Order: sequence, then structure tokens, then C-alpha cells
Amino acid sequence: MQSSNDRLRIGGSGPGNAPGTDEGQAPAEDIRYRDPWYDALASGWGDGNGTGAPAAPAPAARREGPTGPGDGAAAAAYLEVQRSAAFQEVRSRYRRFVMPAVALFLAWYVGYVVTATTAPGFMARPVAGAVNVGMLAGLGQFLSTFLLAWAYARHARLRRDRAALELRWDTQELTRGVRGGAS
Repeated sequence: MQSSNDRLRIGGSGPGNAPGTDEGQAPAEDIRYRDPWYDALASGWGDGNGTGAPAAPAPAARREGPTGPGDGAAAAAYLEVQRSAAFQEVRSRYRRFVMPAVALFLAWYVGYVVTATTAPGFMARPVAGAVNVGMLAGLGQFLSTFLLAWAYARHARLRRDRAALELRWDTQELTRGVRGGAS
């Protein structure tokens, strides 16, 4: 595989062109594109070591199974937190908000689409000037999306964030003890 530093850049207005040359004309001198990152090959592409031999495979992104003596204990710490009443309360608060909100929003959206396709006369009914019911319902979709995002953020801030932060702190304390004080 030929390095980009060995390639001559001819034509166009790139960084490898000699000043004052037009497309189709040979450059006055041998100008090469010198970019150290240009030659960096992605993992597993081409011959990474320049010898023509295939490059060594990239290591796996994550290992399967425990990697050290404390990993099983760390997993047990996470399971302990997951089974705690505080964690279950945070999850139930989340579900009590999200499930009805998603159902209501999807019903509103499907109602809008169904009405637009089955009752075009109703959606075309003028409300004020050139504004009709369909336009107002479409803008209502945007408004309801922003209102739902605001309500979710408010609910999370008031009902879940403090408890979730305490759970995170507890989990870090448990895993720190398992790892012998290392963070």
C-alpha cells in the first residue's frame, strides 16, 4: 500500500498543488501532501505495520466474564443496590410518569394523523384567516412535545434526581469498598 506522502497531488486547489498552476497542468515542483494523521489506518484496514503483512487484530472492546478478583463482588454490590427499596421506588416513580405520558402523547399523535387522513374537510376548516384546524393541530404537536419534555425534566428534578444521586453515591461507596479503596 502506498503512503499518502508518496502521492503527488495534481489538479484542484488542494494543499498539495503548486501555487499558480491550473488544473491539467503539471506542477512546477514535486509537492507532496504531508499530514501525519492522513496515513493513520483504522484498526484492521490494510497493512498497518508497512511490511505488507496483515496488522494484528484490535483487542476486544469489552471482555467477557470477570477480569479480576473484585469484579464478582462489584457485580454483587450493583445487584444489592438494584434490589433495594430505594432503587425500586425511583423506578416506580419513573414508570408512573413515563407510561401515562407516552400513552397520552401517542394517542394525541395517532388521533392527529387519523383525523388528518379521515376528515380532511374538518382539518381544512378555517379558524382565523388562512389558519385552519390542521395547522393548529400540527402546531399543537410541537407544543405538546415541548410541554412533555418540560414536564419530564421537572418531574425528574423534583421526584427522582435526589434519590438517584443518593443511590449512585451508595453504589460508588459499595464498589469502592470492594476494590480496596481505589476509585
